[in-house]
Amino acid sequence: MLVPVIERSSGLTILLTRRTPFLRQHAGQICFPGGRVEPEDLTPAHTALRETEEEIGLASDKVELLGQLDDYKTGTGYRVTPVVGLVRHPFELAPDASEVEEVFELPLTFLFDTDNHQCNSVLQNGMPQKYYALPYLSHYIWGATAAMLINFYSLLSEVERP
Repeated sequence: MLVPVIERSSGLTILLTRRTPFLRQHAGQICFPGGRVEPEDLTPAHTALRETEEEIGLASDKVELLGQLDDYKTGTGYRVTPVVGLVRHPFELAPDASEVEEVFELPLTFLFDTDNHQCNSVLQNGMPQKYYALPYLSHYIWGATAAMLINFYSLLSEVERP
């Protein structure tokens, strides 16, 4: 999946999507654009760019790949490779209405404010399961997406230290 970073006059943002409520898996959840590896995909970056173009219409030639984060294994058994890319202006989006209900941007300044990081727990099969959450405006970013964002924050905050 792609972690699309956008430079705005107000600062950097991360583009996220809300999945449509009628999808079979992860309906209504907030996530990065991207998805399943296809046989023709040679690298995680190829998958991320292809899936992003299919889901939100962001042309791959508008994305400068910066690298990838560590793989993330979800509680549902998926292994996700987040690929970070800087989105070049001007760009257009054309979300696929069958997959994407909404596209929005999370300011990096919000992510860098650790007061916005939550670690919650829920009982699952009688056992407490912890998960991260980042409530932003009307959006509840949680689970794998929140964990990958917090991993991204951790990486960036290490780089910024002298």
